[in-house]
Amino acid sequence: MDSDEQAIRNLVATWMSASAAGDRDRVLELMADDVVFLVAGRSPIRGKAAFAAAQDALKGMRIEAASDIQEVRVFGDWAYCWNHLALEVYRPGGGVPAKRAGPVLSILRKLPDGRWVIVRDANMLAAAEE
Repeated sequence: MDSDEQAIRNLVATWMSASAAGDRDRVLELMADDVVFLVAGRSPIRGKAAFAAAQDALKGMRIEAASDIQEVRVFGDWAYCWNHLALEVYRPGGGVPAKRAGPVLSILRKLPDGRWVIVRDANMLAAAEE
């Protein structure tokens, strides 16, 4: 595995740990300013500010997630990462967690400083079967 692929795998791991810790600022560092998130059945989320606003709806919730990277391909300063994501969202006060799972395809760009960031993300999560 080359260093760019490892850096992308590290980005996914950092995203997962920062999300679990509720560290929105760290998550925002992992995306380009003009990032676009595509989610089935919803309008695209365009830009960091819109992503941050969408994350505000999750305040107080606990998220447990697991990512299984299926493929990473690097083409110079561009790359894609396909993974299978499974998550459980626990609401404050308890209850049955909402479970979602499915494929995610991310397009990444390497910045001049060598860091990789997500520029586009297609999230195909659906309600997970019990």
